[in-house]
Amino acid sequence: MLPCASCLPGSLLLWALLLLLLGSASPQDSEEPDSYTECTDGYEWDPDSQHCRDVNECLTIPEACKGEMKCINHYGGYLCLPRSAAVINDLHGEGPPPPVPPAQHPNPCPPGYEPDDQDSCVDIDECRYRYCQHRCVNLPGSFRCQCEPGFQLGPNNRSCVDVNECDMGAPCEQRCFNSYGTFLCRCHQGYELHRDGFSCSDIDECSYSSYLCQYRCINEPGRFSCHCPQGYQLLATRLCQDIDECESGAHQCSEAQTCVNFHGGYRCVDTNRCVEPYIQVSENRCLCPASNPLCREQPSSIVHRYMTITSERSVPADVFQIQATSVYPGAYNAFQIRAGNSQGDFYIRQINNVSAMLVLARPVTGPREYVLDLEMVTMNSLMSYRASSVLRLTVFVGAYTF
Repeated sequence: MLPCASCLPGSLLLWALLLLLLGSASPQDSEEPDSYTECTDGYEWDPDSQHCRDVNECLTIPEACKGEMKCINHYGGYLCLPRSAAVINDLHGEGPPPPVPPAQHPNPCPPGYEPDDQDSCVDIDECRYRYCQHRCVNLPGSFRCQCEPGFQLGPNNRSCVDVNECDMGAPCEQRCFNSYGTFLCRCHQGYELHRDGFSCSDIDECSYSSYLCQYRCINEPGRFSCHCPQGYQLLATRLCQDIDECESGAHQCSEAQTCVNFHGGYRCVDTNRCVEPYIQVSENRCLCPASNPLCREQPSSIVHRYMTITSERSVPADVFQIQATSVYPGAYNAFQIRAGNSQGDFYIRQINNVSAMLVLARPVTGPREYVLDLEMVTMNSLMSYRASSVLRLTVFVGAYTF
C-alpha cells in the first residue's frame, strides 16, 4: 500500500517516492549473465536439459553420404560407411556419453581431463564415447584409434579405410585380388591354390583321366600336351593321325620301287613283283602264260594289294571284300585262303557266287605283317573247266589301337 501523499510532510514525501522508484527497478537489469548457451561443433543447446546435445547430421544434412554409402551418426559428427558394414554397439560402455556442459568458465584441468568434486583432474575415457570406428585405446589425457587388420586410419584419425594389400606386397605367388578388409590369392589356369592360401601348385591333368590324349599325355607346368608315336602327327590338340609318307614325299623309296603307306610307317616294294614263270602285265598284276608248261598247276594270275588294320581290333571283323571281275555262264566260284594263314587268324565268308569277305577271327597285336593268298577257284562241271586266280593281300597290323 502506497503512503498517502497528503498525510506526509514534504521531506518524507520525497524519500518515499525515491524508495518507490528504486523498488520498482528489475534486479536483473543490474546483473551480468552467469552462464552461456554456446556449444562446440556437432552439438546444440538443449533448453530443457540445460546442456549441449549431439546433432544427428544424418537427419539434418540432406544426402550426407553419397552413392552406396550409409550415414552413421557419431558423437560430434557422422561417418559414411558401406551399406554392408556392421556397426557394433558399445557393450562395455557405461551408457551414453555425459552431456557436454556449455562453455562457461575455463577448465582448470589440461585437455583430456575433467575436474571432480574434490577439484582433482581425472582422465576422461574417450573410448566410452565411440569416437573410433574400429578400436580405441585410451591414453592419459587423450586416446588413439586403431584399425582391424586390412584397414588403416583415415585422414581424420578416427575412421578406417581399406588397405589394398595387393599393392603393398601381399604374399600371393601368382594373382592377388583385393577385397574389403582383406585379400584373396588365386592361381593361373593349370594351377591350384595350396592349403597355405598363398602358393600355387601345378595340376597334373594327366593323372585325372586316361582319355585326355589319344596316345600319350605329358604334364607340364600349368598345362599338359598330347604326344603321338613315330609315324603319326597331332590332329587338333589331342588326336593322332597317320602321316602318309608316300603322299608327302617323306620316304626313301627308289625309282624302281613303289611306296606303300600303312599306319605308323611305310614300305618300299619293288615295282616288278612278278616271279618266274609269272610276267608283269601291269603295275600290280602278274600273269602266268598258258603256253608255259610250268603254269598248268599255278593260278593264272596274281594281283597284289595292300591294307592296314589297327592293333587289338574287336572281332570278328570284316576287313577285305573279294570280288570276281568276270562272270561266265554256268561257272561256279569258290573262295579260300590258299596261303599265309597258318595260325588261323583269318577266315573267308562267301557272300554269293561272285564275292566273299575276309574276316579277322582273333585279335592281333602289331606291329605285324601278314601276306595272304586269297584264291578264287572258277569251276564249270559241264565243260570240265577249272581255273584259279590269286589276290595276294599284304596286311599291315599297326602297333597302336588308333
